[in-house]
Amino acid sequence: MGEEKKLFSQEMREITRTIHNKSDTMVNAKLGVTMSDDSVWAEGLLVFYEVFKFLEEALERHKDSLIGDLLIPGMQRTRAFEEDLSHYLGQEWKQDYSVRPEVENYLEHLRNLEERQPYLLVAYVYHLYMGLFSGGQILRAKKMMSLSSVSTSEGNNVTAYENTTIGSLKKQLKGAINEFAENIDRELRQEILEEGINVFKLNNTIIASVKGVDEVLRRRLLKLLIAVILLIILFLFSWGYFREEHSASQQTDKIINVEL
Repeated sequence: MGEEKKLFSQEMREITRTIHNKSDTMVNAKLGVTMSDDSVWAEGLLVFYEVFKFLEEALERHKDSLIGDLLIPGMQRTRAFEEDLSHYLGQEWKQDYSVRPEVENYLEHLRNLEERQPYLLVAYVYHLYMGLFSGGQILRAKKMMSLSSVSTSEGNNVTAYENTTIGSLKKQLKGAINEFAENIDRELRQEILEEGINVFKLNNTIIASVKGVDEVLRRRLLKLLIAVILLIILFLFSWGYFREEHSASQQTDKIINVEL
């Protein structure tokens, strides 16, 4: 029997495995536990908002082409991003909003791809949405465990899906990607696979631009330091109280012995 042919979605995962792991490491090092902080979460939404918006508008522009099938109902996130950003930054957040240079460079790259060969955008659609389906749920769980989020589900629309399941969306997207790949030539397939590496490089660039991480870490370290100091004071107070009680007990025993 001949070797079973790999699915295109599987090839996309395999070629980006190394840089994907490096990207995950960077996210954990850069954001770590601070992602549960509302200000850092909002920053993360802000840097990816324009990217997802561009991809969804591009899919709509090319809906009559082969990539039109990637526009899966229930997958769109632009409106969810805007609702969450309004929650964290206020309803008028767009008035003073400007795209930061790192995001603009990302968008310029996407515009160039769309002009040269729109099908190369498939790499971004696959990796970004699959990442949101899987990694987004992990981040959501961590955030919901934080004290600031246990009482409300507001501000978490990007990682919430109504009238469908994440499993169904992942299955549909993989199916659409694999069917798309069956209708393009080998050269274009390879270009898309290689473009997948750029997805993570560009993601890393905009993640590095997230603001407020150091400030959150300083606040949390200060709280930890205060807690440690209070514990030390409590220990010293308890130890001193115990010594006084022990000393008083010894004095009482001496008096009793003298009287006897």
